[in-house]
Order: sequence, then C-alpha cells, then structure tokens
Amino acid sequence: MNSETLTVIDNRTGKTYEMPIRHGTIRAMDLRQIKTSENDFGIMSYDPGFTNTASCYSKITVIDGEGGILRYRGYPIEQLAEQSTFLETAYLILYGELPTPSQLDDWTRSIIRHTMIHENIKKFIDGFHYDAHPMGVLVGTVGALSTFYPDAKNIHDAESRRKQTYRLIAKVPTIAAFAYRHSLGMPYAYPDNDLSYSGNFLNMLFKRTELKYQPNPVLERALDVLFILHADHEQNCSTNAMRVVGSSHADPYSATAAAAAALYGPLHGGANEAVLRMLRQIGSRDKVSQFIARVKAGEGRLMGFGHRVYKNYDPRARIIKKIADQVFQVTGRNSLLDIALELEKIALQDEYFVQRKLYPNVDFYSGIIYQAMGFPEDMFSVLFAIPRTCGWVAQWEEMLLDPEQKIARPRQVYLGAAERKLVPIEKRR
Repeated sequence: MNSETLTVIDNRTGKTYEMPIRHGTIRAMDLRQIKTSENDFGIMSYDPGFTNTASCYSKITVIDGEGGILRYRGYPIEQLAEQSTFLETAYLILYGELPTPSQLDDWTRSIIRHTMIHENIKKFIDGFHYDAHPMGVLVGTVGALSTFYPDAKNIHDAESRRKQTYRLIAKVPTIAAFAYRHSLGMPYAYPDNDLSYSGNFLNMLFKRTELKYQPNPVLERALDVLFILHADHEQNCSTNAMRVVGSSHADPYSATAAAAAALYGPLHGGANEAVLRMLRQIGSRDKVSQFIARVKAGEGRLMGFGHRVYKNYDPRARIIKKIADQVFQVTGRNSLLDIALELEKIALQDEYFVQRKLYPNVDFYSGIIYQAMGFPEDMFSVLFAIPRTCGWVAQWEEMLLDPEQKIARPRQVYLGAAERKLVPIEKRR
C-alpha cells in the first residue's frame, strides 16, 4: 500500500477508498467518490471558518504557529525588521527575491511616480461626512479607483498588473492621509517625493505650515518596521477576501477594497483598539491582578493575547516591544505601557494562560505605539491596510497565475424545508 495515501472505509456501504496525500492534504473533490448510491451527491467536508482547509498553494508567507515563526519568502521576520526597509520587503513579497541596489532604485522611483492622486479623487473624499470613519473612506475611495483606471481590467496583461501594483502601493497611503486630514477639516498635504515611503506618509498626515516637513527619524523608522510586520500574514480573512473577489476576475482595486472591508471588522483589523480600551478599563498597574482574576473567572476577556494561528509568542510582538522603548524616548512614556508590561508579566507566569497557549500577539503593543505617535484610534486599521496592500496584491497575482484556481464557490449543507406548494395569499392563514 502506498504510504502517501489515506484509506477511508465507508461504514454505510463497507466500501474502501484510497486517496492520495500531497503536501499533507487530500483533495476535497476526492471525497465526492464516496457515495451510498449513484444518485448520491457524495461526501463533502464541513469546515466553518476554514479552520482546517487549504484553499491554495502559496510561496509567499509561511507561519509556524507552534514555533512562533513568521517568514516572508523564506526570510525570518526578525531579519527583515532589523535590516530591511518596507519598500525592500514589499519588493520581496511581490517578486520573490530581495532587490539589488539598482532594482530597489527603479522600484522606489516607480512608486514615487504614482503617489499623487487625481484631483477628482480628492473631491470624492470631500463628499464624505466630516466624521466618516477613515477606514470607510479608504474602502470607498480605493474601490472608486477602478473607475479612474479602466486599464486595470486587463488583469491577464503582466504590464497592466505591474502598473496597478505601483498605483496601489503608492496611492493607498495618500488616500489614508487625506482621509485623516478630512476628518480634522485640515487642508490636504501633498506627497513629498524627497522623503522615504514612511516619512512621506508622516508628512501627509502631520505637516502644518512649515515649507518642508522633516519626520523624526526614530518615528519614521518605527513606522517603517511596523509596516514590515503587517505586510502579509498568510491566508487571513482579508487576504482570503482579496483572493475570493479576485477569482471572479474583478479588477485589483475592487478586490483590494473588498480586502480592506474585511480588515475593517473588529475581529480582524480592530484588535489593537480593543487592547487600548482594555488597558484604560484596568486603569492602573496595581489593578492588573484583579483584572486577571476576573478574566479567569469568565468575567472579561484578555485582549491582545492568543492568536488563531500562533500557539507561541507572536514573533511580531517581540519586535514591537523593542520598538516601543525607542518611540517612547521621543514621545514620552505612555502610561498604558506600565499596565501592559505588568499584564504581560503576570499572564506569562500564570498556568491558566500558559496551558491555553495565550501569548501576546502583534496587537498587544502596536496600539500603544500608534497612540504615542499621535494617531487616533480610528486610524489604526488604516495603518494596517497600508502595508498589507502589498501582501494583498502579491496574493492576488499568485492566485491569477495559478492554473488550478477557479472562481471561489463554496458548497453548503442545506438544512431548510423540503419542497412545498405555494398557497394563494387569500387562502393563507
């Protein structure tokens, strides 16, 4: 018997089936051969939330949840965060290799050329109410880009895909910054292409009346590292949305808007906001033990701990914790940090959390840093979407070029009524 197969015995019929195992998986369609009769549809797998279903083969990002490992194209996240820039990392994620100096120069110039947005897009943003959530503005405006760039529909043309990649990575920060300025009633600050990717974003956010905005190098680097940490994360909710919408051969702006909409949800992109609310609710360092006791009693939730994939310390959380010290030397210490450090210390020593493998994740410290840098909480998910755009686009293109991919169309298990006859309305009781 082939060792790379799975043998299934259907106890309903006594029949035996042998299914090939490839890369630790069996094909769901192989289950369809298991039937009780010719008219039987065949066995399906039932997996709400896709907790144990692989929807694709991918070469972009790998996560080892038990080992606490995250790698982009094989490179450990720790090395990229320490030695790379966001645009270098974005190039790696999109094209599979780190750029040479000349490739990085060309790539950077290509992004810079596309940082401006059409003046009519600016008018589109002006149409939103003053208190519109910046993430809602981002979702709507990115979707609207498809009407400004109809050539984006040529998804099977490699040159067209490359151009849309430049546009998306360049324009999403501009749209995000304009959404922020719109919420404050401030005039828009245009891109400054003499600055770095992160420095330019800070310029568009915070420039006042000065002729030339000079970002603080510590905050600029901290933001760049945070962008690296959020650039991609395997088949998460928003990435799945990008692939699903893209599978219908929609243009990349529409697919990116869908991905951003998925990120908008509090269970995905809003987790670091929940951490801040929790820390403020605790109030002070001496009340952490009481809060931990309430959590263990089922009277509260420990936000920023645990992860759907990681069953160890999230490697991104370790990096962010180091960045926090550097940021606070510039901005001043955030009082919430002392609460967070005490909370982490107690939780990591408590058997209740250790047994459940609840370790700090990327959201535990990122919100504290963003707040210290001057970002309002409703910008946190937008700050997530900016770097994740490169991951979304890379996943979208990988899906398009995969000959096995088809339009996404999951099955269902129908539990509704059997066939019924319609009764005329005058006879219904």
